[in-house]
Amino acid sequence: MKLTLLSSSISLTLLIFSLQATAKIEVIEVTGSFFNDYKVDNSSGAMRVDTSLLETPQSVTVINETIIDEQLATTLGEVLLNDASLSPGSKQRNREVFSSRGFELSSSNGYLRDGHQHWSHYQQPIETLARVEVIKGPASLLYGQSAPGGLINMVTKKPTAKRLFDVSADTDQLGSTRFTLDVGGAITDDLNYRGVLVKQDVNFDREYANGEKRERDRFLGSLALDYSVTDNLIINAYYDQTNDKAGLDTGAWLDSNGKVIGDDKTIYDFSWAFTDISVENIGTKVSYFINPEWAVKIGYNEQTFQRQRFESAPSKPEEYQVGQAYNSKPYDRFDDWQFKTAFIDLTGEFTLGSTEHQVLIGANKLDYYYGQLRIKAATTAFTPGEVEPVRPEISYTTDDSLYTSEYDYYGVYFQDLITLNSTWQVALGGRFDQQNREGADSDSFVPKLGVLYHPIEDATIYVNYSESFQPSGSETLNNTDDINHGMKLDAITSEQIELGAKWQVSERLMVETALFDIEKSGSLITETLNDGSDNTITTQAGLQRHKGFELSAQGAVTDRLFVMASTMYLDAVYQRDNKYEGKTPVDAPKWSASVWSRYELIDDLALNAGVFYQGERYADSKNTVKKDAYTRIDLGATYNTSIADQDVDFRINVENIFDQNYVAGGGINNVTIGDGRTARIEMKASF
Repeated sequence: MKLTLLSSSISLTLLIFSLQATAKIEVIEVTGSFFNDYKVDNSSGAMRVDTSLLETPQSVTVINETIIDEQLATTLGEVLLNDASLSPGSKQRNREVFSSRGFELSSSNGYLRDGHQHWSHYQQPIETLARVEVIKGPASLLYGQSAPGGLINMVTKKPTAKRLFDVSADTDQLGSTRFTLDVGGAITDDLNYRGVLVKQDVNFDREYANGEKRERDRFLGSLALDYSVTDNLIINAYYDQTNDKAGLDTGAWLDSNGKVIGDDKTIYDFSWAFTDISVENIGTKVSYFINPEWAVKIGYNEQTFQRQRFESAPSKPEEYQVGQAYNSKPYDRFDDWQFKTAFIDLTGEFTLGSTEHQVLIGANKLDYYYGQLRIKAATTAFTPGEVEPVRPEISYTTDDSLYTSEYDYYGVYFQDLITLNSTWQVALGGRFDQQNREGADSDSFVPKLGVLYHPIEDATIYVNYSESFQPSGSETLNNTDDINHGMKLDAITSEQIELGAKWQVSERLMVETALFDIEKSGSLITETLNDGSDNTITTQAGLQRHKGFELSAQGAVTDRLFVMASTMYLDAVYQRDNKYEGKTPVDAPKWSASVWSRYELIDDLALNAGVFYQGERYADSKNTVKKDAYTRIDLGATYNTSIADQDVDFRINVENIFDQNYVAGGGINNVTIGDGRTARIEMKASF
């Protein structure tokens, strides 16, 4: 590693001395109508149980509801900007793509909802979320197939016994509106509920060739119930539905210098192109507490995702210049995804000799189905300035050749957090996973090992080794011209070594740092034989390596200043690859940073400020087009008051206050234009 073990050891040694020297810092009580709601002490996703972050041998960031509300966030992407280890990708087709530590997160296995694998091919309903957990590095032990960069666990709001009735409305200068109702309380002594309703209309400042503006119309409804059958048995049931229809914008086009071609406001799709999404989640969880030390939890979730996408599908010509013609290849497409997930976990604590154990034994399963109908129209050439072509008379309902894809997998896992004494802990575990898929059956075993050292009660130094896997698309290599035709293909695997430290500063502020080295191996490498024939030889020798350093702080700096800050250095490269050897993945900056803060001027008035930085990134895998670095600055304020004896909050947030021009995630022909100065205001009343 470029960051040598020697320098790491020196840094950690200095940290130990500083921790020991400051172990008796005075605790200062936080005052005012606000409180220390930035800092989070526990995470449910990383260890699959509610474990203290100081006892988690892994880098985890938790973005809580307070920060989501202060930023008036409307998408998951706006939330994830608060962690520098995550970089934004394309936003084409009304969905969001992200990379964690430089590895793109897949819609099928990069996201969790309350610990369930979650199909995330749409903009998530963040109004239902209590917090977002960013689990960094390979995490297949507890969840199965996943990317090496980590997982995003979305933790939903839970039913509450205390009465809750919040109504809010927000708008921006473009006329976008969002109305939200968040209610909860006790129906009976044993039955609590939580419900959320959202109606949102979004106006965008980019426009189609005919001058029309892009719009979005979204509805969200959710209901969750908790029923206490006995003191030891709790049943949770929930249902939510999202309907999201929007005009299509597949993104701007870049030239060879990484600059936007033409006007930042231009949409190359036609005004009749749209995507219409309907998502339903229904599920239940049963929790049985055998005794104070042991519990069983069983969960089931069924997610149905249906989408119609009527595309105009613009195609960027080579060396395109403003005003030139480009082709449109329209089609109407219907997609049907069905995700069925289930798990059973047994957790417990016991003492064996002089050691204490916190164990998890469990199993989870996923059934996946995908179906597609699609009808194409004739290709049309369009020159800007002409009348927009009319929508072609096609419909996916006339397609009689349904394409389907199905698979299922299950895994069994074991984890034990062993406390040897007040200073040392060891976390170890393993998972066996079996995938059943036509022509691509596979099985995998992944281990995990972590060692934690606590130089003082409120600090941890840890090292961990973890793995993840992604099964190959087929069981064997199918190429009769290849020497290794018929070779059994193993899963693509990733492994990480992470060395980190966490310090809970006087119960007010958590500071974390981590060095990581991730290797993704097993991609196919095909080479031509030097024997005069056209034969090839294919091996699973591909290697991608991402190394880096992270530093973060979250909590109260003083009794009135609160921060969430992070930075990451990343060295990402394809070390062995057929096409991209020596290159850097798309949207993987060497440096990134984010800061969000709140300063309380008086008890009822607080100011917010945010700084978000993304370094230079490549827009293509061949590394021929580079996007400039950018820094975005946001400002906001929150004012609490009482009107007619009801609590009322007023919030304002101005994104990109200096109106910085920049391009965000995405490639040469689908890059996202950063929003200009955008002011959003909200009024929220609690009854």
